[in-house]
Amino acid sequence: MLTTERLVLRPVTAQDHAVLLDHWTLPDVRRFLFDGAALSAAEVTETIEDSIRDFAAGGYGVWLIQEHGRPGLAGTAGLRPLEDLGLEIFYSLAPGSWGRGYATEAARAVVEYARGPLGLPEVLAEVDEGNAASVAVIKRLGMTPFAVVSGVLGPMTRYRASRP
Repeated sequence: MLTTERLVLRPVTAQDHAVLLDHWTLPDVRRFLFDGAALSAAEVTETIEDSIRDFAAGGYGVWLIQEHGRPGLAGTAGLRPLEDLGLEIFYSLAPGSWGRGYATEAARAVVEYARGPLGLPEVLAEVDEGNAASVAVIKRLGMTPFAVVSGVLGPMTRYRASRP
């Protein structure tokens, strides 16, 4: 579990299936996270199972983001492999949580965890160039661009944050 001033991030469990399916199938959430594709219930199950396995084996996976003392889902954040380059950070926020700085706060907690307790030399991110909000988050985290690759929605910039 990770905590910040305003947020609690806890690893997903099988009991979170319905809330994740609802969240990840919202058009505004899946637009950049899944290139607009709606995940099936089976794909959400597979993602949860992968996360549980990855937490057990490597200490990383998908966290649910909740506001301290408030029920309901504010979003998700996590670490996942980016091809064979390393682990990338990803995040999604429920539309009602946009504009509050939660993406930056949650992503910072995940990056600090990755570079601290996990001991990763760097954390990666891959962001659609059209996703201005995520580009701003990545820049606030101090990540620097190192490559541009083709994506389903157009060019994607790859960023890295190395240990200081």
